[in-house]
Amino acid sequence: MASLNVGNLGEYLREQRRTAQLSLRQLADAAGVSNPYLSQIERGLRKPSAEVLQQVAKALRISAETLYVRAGILDEKEREELETRAVILADPSINERQKQVLLQIYDSFRKENAAEAAEAAEAAAQATHTAEADRAAATDA
Repeated sequence: MASLNVGNLGEYLREQRRTAQLSLRQLADAAGVSNPYLSQIERGLRKPSAEVLQQVAKALRISAETLYVRAGILDEKEREELETRAVILADPSINERQKQVLLQIYDSFRKENAAEAAEAAEAAAQATHTAEADRAAATDA
C-alpha cells in the first residue's frame, strides 16, 4: 500500500469541486465536513480518513475508490477489481445467483492469471540467473 499523497489528492479534489461548480463551503456542507477542514485537505495539509473521502466522493458524485487511489489508500489494481465487482452487482438484468456465479468465474480467472504471471516471473528470474552465471563462467575462463 502506498503512502498518503495528500498534495495530489488535494489538487484533484479542488479540480473536481470546480468542475462540479461547487464552492468550498457547498462541498463541505454536502460532505458533512467543516469548511476549514476541507480547505486543509485541498491544500495538502490534512490526511482525510477513508470515511471522509467517501463522503466527499458522494457529494462530488465520483467514485470513492478513485479518491482512495489518489490518497494512496488503495492501489489502481484494487480499484479496478472493486469497480468491476460493483458493476456486476449493480446490473439489474441478471439475478443474484447469476451475479454470484459471474463473480466466482471472475475470481478464478484472476487467480489463474496471477499464477501464470508468477510462473513467468520465476522463469524470467531463473533465465537471468543462468545468463549471469554463464557470463561469469566465460569471464573466468
